[in-house]
Amino acid sequence: MRILFFILMILSTQSAFALEVISYQPPFQTDKKPTKIQYSFLTSVTKPWKVCAVYPHLKDSYWLSINYGMVEQAKKLGITLKVLEAGGYSNLDKQQSQLKACHRWGADAIILGTVDAHAYNGKLSSLIGNTPVFLMTNNIDFTDPDIRQHVKAKVGVNWYDMGKAAGTYLAKLHPKGSGKVRIAWLPGPQLRGGTKPVTKGFKAAIANSDIEIVTTLWDDNSKELQRNLLQQLFTDYKNIDYIVGGAVAAEVAISELRTNHITNIKIVSTYLSHGVYRGLRRHKILFAPTDKMAEQARLSIDQTVRYLEKKPMVLDISPLIVDLTPQHLPAEVIRNSLSPAEFRPSFYVNDHHISR
Repeated sequence: MRILFFILMILSTQSAFALEVISYQPPFQTDKKPTKIQYSFLTSVTKPWKVCAVYPHLKDSYWLSINYGMVEQAKKLGITLKVLEAGGYSNLDKQQSQLKACHRWGADAIILGTVDAHAYNGKLSSLIGNTPVFLMTNNIDFTDPDIRQHVKAKVGVNWYDMGKAAGTYLAKLHPKGSGKVRIAWLPGPQLRGGTKPVTKGFKAAIANSDIEIVTTLWDDNSKELQRNLLQQLFTDYKNIDYIVGGAVAAEVAISELRTNHITNIKIVSTYLSHGVYRGLRRHKILFAPTDKMAEQARLSIDQTVRYLEKKPMVLDISPLIVDLTPQHLPAEVIRNSLSPAEFRPSFYVNDHHISR
């Protein structure tokens, strides 16, 4: 406890650059409790550490915004960053080979956005040797001894809370006794990413409301696949009040509703993307929570470098979730969430320069 207090005191400097974030104690546990702290980023390093980052994909702007925050922070500090992406949540074999590639490259540390929370149980040592791993965004099974040996710290919100935020918004609009509303639930890939906790959080939030989920449609976060689901939805169900789901589904729903001349169905997203942001601004999407992806990525780089520099660090940390509506789109929150419009995927940072 004294060590934790010492760490929090160092990170909670009252500088102009301090950021309010969540620290979870005890770290990595299912019953961990959140505490708000003030966090200050490192401004220099003792050497150009080699950090390898592995993403599930770069197919949507959520991970593009993470890529932006990560390469900008690596550029600022002057570390070397190598980025690899698996191409989708179904590509476990590819991500495993990328972890091996990070180890062969001689990475001082690996930042991992998993394609599957349980796929690395008992396997991480064989892929990365003794390289320290830092978890980002997607969860992993911390009950596995091999994972606990290698994963040093974590950045990312509880996706249960993201689903809960969307459900709470709708439950307030449609409390018990106000009249039944029918929802189509399109959370994304069924067995990958954060869709399972998102679904649990959403269902918990709407449990005592007049909201009914009449169908659940799963598929990967691809616009083509989500469009297929929506076309199936319009064929099978005629009395839907809301489409609620991941950002890709929400983005595609805007154009599909317009194409099919449907005006009575509303859209809610469980997370933010560039397309969802545009939808909020145009009043086409009613609500989306943001876990501030760019900020999350900067925190992950900072956390990793603090470990390598043997400086005080918080082990389990996340940005504050912010609820967004067409009437509430704070500029600072958007800057800490989304990459600029001109940003393109970047895969290498060295000596303060970004390469694509």
